[in-house]
Amino acid sequence: MGFHSMLVLVTWVGVMLTAIMAAAAIAYPLALPNCSDSCGDVKIPYPFGTTEGCYRKRWKESRKFFINCSESYRGQPQPMIGNINVTSISIEGEMNIMMYNSINCYYQWGTALSNNTAPWLQVPSFTVSVTKNKFVAVGCDTYAFLNGTLRDAPFTIGCLSKCNDTRNIVNGNCSGIGCCHIDIPEGLKDISFAANSFEKHKDVWSFNPCSFAFIIQKDKFSFSSAYLTSLQNNRTLPMVLDWAIGNETCEVARNKRNYICGANSNCSDLNNGSGYRCKCKKGYDGNPYLKDGCQDIDECKEKKICPVKQNCFNEVGSYRCSCINGYHKVEEVCVPSLTIYLAVGISIVSLLVLLLGCSWIYWGLKKRKIIKLKEKFFQQNGGLLLKQQLSSHQKSIETTKIFTTEELKKATNNYDESRVLGQGGYGTVYRGVLSDNTVVAIKKSKIGDQSQIEQFINEMIVLTQINHRNVVKLFGCCLETKVPLLVYEFITNGPLSNHIHDKSLSSLLSWEKRLKIATEIAGALAYLHSSTSMSIIHRDVKTANILLDDDYTAKVADFGASRLVPLDQTQLSTLVQGTLGYLDPEYMQTSQLTEKSDVYSFGVVMAELLTGKKALSFDRPEIDRNLAISFVSAIKEDRLLQIFEDHIVSEGNIEQLKEIANLAKRCLSLRGEDRPFMKEVAKELERLRSMEKTRLGNIDVVGKKTEYLLSATSHSFNIDVGTGCSTSTTAEYDSITEQVLKSVEDGR
Repeated sequence: MGFHSMLVLVTWVGVMLTAIMAAAAIAYPLALPNCSDSCGDVKIPYPFGTTEGCYRKRWKESRKFFINCSESYRGQPQPMIGNINVTSISIEGEMNIMMYNSINCYYQWGTALSNNTAPWLQVPSFTVSVTKNKFVAVGCDTYAFLNGTLRDAPFTIGCLSKCNDTRNIVNGNCSGIGCCHIDIPEGLKDISFAANSFEKHKDVWSFNPCSFAFIIQKDKFSFSSAYLTSLQNNRTLPMVLDWAIGNETCEVARNKRNYICGANSNCSDLNNGSGYRCKCKKGYDGNPYLKDGCQDIDECKEKKICPVKQNCFNEVGSYRCSCINGYHKVEEVCVPSLTIYLAVGISIVSLLVLLLGCSWIYWGLKKRKIIKLKEKFFQQNGGLLLKQQLSSHQKSIETTKIFTTEELKKATNNYDESRVLGQGGYGTVYRGVLSDNTVVAIKKSKIGDQSQIEQFINEMIVLTQINHRNVVKLFGCCLETKVPLLVYEFITNGPLSNHIHDKSLSSLLSWEKRLKIATEIAGALAYLHSSTSMSIIHRDVKTANILLDDDYTAKVADFGASRLVPLDQTQLSTLVQGTLGYLDPEYMQTSQLTEKSDVYSFGVVMAELLTGKKALSFDRPEIDRNLAISFVSAIKEDRLLQIFEDHIVSEGNIEQLKEIANLAKRCLSLRGEDRPFMKEVAKELERLRSMEKTRLGNIDVVGKKTEYLLSATSHSFNIDVGTGCSTSTTAEYDSITEQVLKSVEDGR
């Protein structure tokens, strides 16, 4: 949209809004009786008029207030004053017009175009509005002058604008580069202005062949580099004129017969002293230039004009507020009379009695509703199934504490987000503090998924079968809420996965700690498989489900996917469930779940402990994405030392690391029957851990014996008092040294 089109649109929107607002307002007379008060869409208030006898006419003012409405503009009359289009006239003393733009264009060779313009204002009686307009020149080879009459004397001001190319131009900035502007002095009239060029635009013709100068409303102009070419299509631009009555002050004019201010109006002088204006008094509205133009405003028709409990009464030029019946005014505030106080008091007492009765009934019904809702949630959350399962496993529900909703809300600060420890496939875990200051982990099952209820009950049943130091302990549950809850012991050091894969933590996880953790996990899984009343297959063994306490003691957690298997069964047909990277390939193919599936997953955990790598990572090359596959390949290709975590390898434990790596390889066999049982794995790890303890103990013994030998050497030369000669115990040193070295070689 071009600059001119935008200005025309804004102008006509303003005209239409003015017309709509005027139609919505109270219709006060604007023109003299029997005279038209509009021309097209423009309102024409007196002292202006469109026909003889309808506008103010004095011999000194000539036809100052005559509006020519005979011209046609887009099929409708267009008001004109002189050679200027009028877009609106306000009785506050402003006239909006479309003023001509001075255009000075050149051909490429420097010849001026024939249609260049240098406009002037043919209405010398009106002054240019200082507050609403500014004088602007646009161009890269431009200077412009604004001429006029100021205090009855000729006056000229101007500005210049230069630029070599458009790269230095900043849109919105009119400070001399492509655009300049100056403020207009107060009282300027009878104006003319022109745009000129220094070098006839020869050096800038390719992007700016013209100079422009114009007076424009301040709020209708923001400079853009596009105006360097587009303004030649804008012949007129919006501008505001100030108009007033005569050239006299109010004091002088009041004593003359031609004083125009009507009844209920005030007179005010113009700041520049050339004429006066009329304005309706407060409480009146209309045209103050008509004899009876200012008429009383009915303020009571406005909303909420009086304070509360007061009625509005319109008066001539004003209004008053008085208290409604039954109230009297005290310090401008309406207060109830004694009768009302009594009536209100009785009503309040009656209402309180009614409210107390209703509250008693309401709380009784609500309490009953809460009890029924808790019963509903208990059944919905598998309470009956839990009782049945516990009974079938020869357990009683009293073995586990049943927590109330209020206890767990208080413990978790109403399940605040800051208390979230983690989120998994089966729900969210919160950190909670019970009333006895016991720190717990509270697992909240997912909402609205009935399959998760079965997982919840399953985990509850599984955990009631377990009593092992390396399995997270279950404190209790809550079934009274929409979402079932499990309460566990809180394990302080977080999941094993963090300690393996976080570089700042993995350096603290020595080989001795890693071997201890692996041994404890294996022991817990062996217990689950063979030492409970029914075999328990975890089905989601992974480092994220192994928690560590402050002493790095391992705790197996998250039994949501676990399954109970009767001792006379060796496998169970289920939907495949688990975590990619840890899943038993044979289980994935056959859906036959066995305890060997946990063995495979544990093999991946051991590989993580040895290598520090994640079970599955798409950041690694395709051949190494699956840790289980790449780990087995490394063993077969004798590349173990390349994949071990650097800081866990020392000269004394390489053979042990290889033994454990081969044990992990057996666990990772593709066929379940080729994998060892978990009891065998746990027993082997216990053996290797005992050897590690012995090795570390021997290193300590060697250190102490070496210290002793060094001490013995320094004291092995004694002086024989009788002979005065020295004697040596070298044989004894050699014997001890040989014994120590043999101990080291034997691995003791």
